Amino acid sequence: MSGPLAFRLAAAGFALLAILVAALQARRPAPSAPAAAPIQAPRPVDAQLARCQTLGAAGAQDPQCLKAWDEARARFLGAPKAER
Repeated sequence: MSGPLAFRLAAAGFALLAILVAALQARRPAPSAPAAAPIQAPRPVDAQLARCQTLGAAGAQDPQCLKAWDEARARFLGAPKAER
């Protein structure tokens, strides 16, 4: 087999392979969109945390902020209700 003929056969094989892969991809079903998470009303502790965030460094001495951060930490870390 001569060089140019082998090159043409390899190029044609590559083109056929690319067409086959494209046809198989076109037959795959499109992924469905993920379901939207239900919108929940903000918890009172979240409003308190937002207030504490606006206080800045002064929030570290505010008893309401310390309590809100403790509740948020327990909720986030999944502490058992008996420990709260």
